Amino acid sequence: MNIKSLILTAALCLALCGCQSKGGEVNVADYLEKYSFGDDNTLAFRRAVEQARKQKAEKLVIPEGTYHFYPELAFEKYAYVTNNSAGLKRFVFDLTDMEDFTVEGNGSKFILHGFVSAFTIDSCRNVTIKEFTMDYARTFHSEGKVERVGEGWVDLRFPDDYRYAIRNGNLYFSDERGNNYPFSHLLEMNSERREPEFMASDYWLTDNTIPAEKREDGTVRIFKDKLTAKVGNVLFLGPGHRLCPAIAIDESAGVNIHDVTIRHAGGMGVVAQHSRDIELLRVYIEPEEGSERMISITADATHFTHCEGYLRMIDCHFFNQIDDATNIHGMYGVVKQILEPNRIIVFFPHDQQYGLDVLREGRTVEMLKQMSLTTYDEIEVKEVIRLNKEWYEVAFAENIAEEAAVGDLITDMSYPEVLIKGCRMGNNRARGLLLGSRKQTIIEDCYFHIPGSAIYFEGDGYYWYEQAGVRDVIIRNNTFDNCNYGYYRWGTACIAVGSGPKEDREASRYNRNILIENNKFIISDPRIMNLYSVDGCTFRNNEIIESDAYPYTLGETRRFVTEDCVNIDIQTK
Repeated sequence: MNIKSLILTAALCLALCGCQSKGGEVNVADYLEKYSFGDDNTLAFRRAVEQARKQKAEKLVIPEGTYHFYPELAFEKYAYVTNNSAGLKRFVFDLTDMEDFTVEGNGSKFILHGFVSAFTIDSCRNVTIKEFTMDYARTFHSEGKVERVGEGWVDLRFPDDYRYAIRNGNLYFSDERGNNYPFSHLLEMNSERREPEFMASDYWLTDNTIPAEKREDGTVRIFKDKLTAKVGNVLFLGPGHRLCPAIAIDESAGVNIHDVTIRHAGGMGVVAQHSRDIELLRVYIEPEEGSERMISITADATHFTHCEGYLRMIDCHFFNQIDDATNIHGMYGVVKQILEPNRIIVFFPHDQQYGLDVLREGRTVEMLKQMSLTTYDEIEVKEVIRLNKEWYEVAFAENIAEEAAVGDLITDMSYPEVLIKGCRMGNNRARGLLLGSRKQTIIEDCYFHIPGSAIYFEGDGYYWYEQAGVRDVIIRNNTFDNCNYGYYRWGTACIAVGSGPKEDREASRYNRNILIENNKFIISDPRIMNLYSVDGCTFRNNEIIESDAYPYTLGETRRFVTEDCVNIDIQTK
């Protein structure tokens, strides 16, 4: 063989070796023995993900099994997560800058310990995570069975899962490693129906604890004015934070979450921001069947802020979480100063929306009045100077409208097309679907058993500062089974408008073009629909079945209430 042939052969071998080092699969099994410490598999998974990123692997293979994860060796970053608590967070799976990549769980079970989240999916393209169940060894909330009730006190018996201590006359919770689990609110759950007790309200606490004393029979007596509950029910003691969402998605496109079960998280289940083309298929957020645990996760099941492209939730379950099944919206900033005809200072007021950088160069934004939510200008952003996580200096390609004033609102005009199909949801605190996308939204073939409004059109410029205002919604072929049995502040009807404009409601028309057809309403609460400031709603070909599943104790008996609306067509059989 001559020298030229040797060189060609060597070059071919190097090329083949290089090809083999790119793409392909990374198997977690290859890292478990070296990088696991006792039952802690965190570093093994971290090293496997790092190798997958390095070689641009197509797949991370996880052999079927049960794996435990602790925060000490987890990936860490400071994260602003919409409508959750910002902070320095730790994640087991750091999926950052991944492309055309799949995490294949093969039916594995992930058990998380302490203050650590499962997934961050950041700046990714075409990523799929699938086929696993996740839970926590110790939940971020606590649950106690009600054994006795008196005036201003309740006796609770806590299962061994909820370690507690009484110090200086107050109740505190911890885990086996000494982590503290503060709580800020209480909610009574019906132990037979496994749902919020009929008309039970939240009890909010100011100090992340409650006065308490240990009783001789092993129960704990807690004290609060007007506190009451039914013997045999369960009292939920919820965390005062949203620190640990299960799956957080940011600045990504083409994210698929398939065949994933989330038993618990210390925040939201799936939360996404500034992302597009997201699909949840058979994502189950619910307690394990047969488990004594009443609550699944401690906030919304899903939440999407300033997302685009498509958003699909198909054949999912959202049960027993401590907030809504989903919330789809944008965020409003407040104009604080007009520096020049084309330059302003903007402030984002809500602390769970800091740091998301809503306003971006080259994007079109809308400007609107705070109290009426009436849009008066759409304009292109030329420059954004981020002063800090709350304040921004913004310049536009042209002068803003003359009517612009300090106190007005501004937001990016990004919305997803939404399909929620074949999903089941209920037994949770608060409401079902909070819809705020201005592109077409379809809700079909779903089942609702929600203590508040099953479908809620919200958006406001004075508390959460959430941009909404739908333009094309189809609600069809769903079953609404005895909704609105919970606290009266969770909704004024099965399908309702909430928050919204406070002034000029007759002119605002904040929500538009809603079609409600071919649904089944099973009602013990007569209130089917309550709308205001809506332009265009048709209610037709729906079946209404009266039920005695719950008593009705409120004053409003009208099935349909519309105020300051136009183009409303209600057809009943």
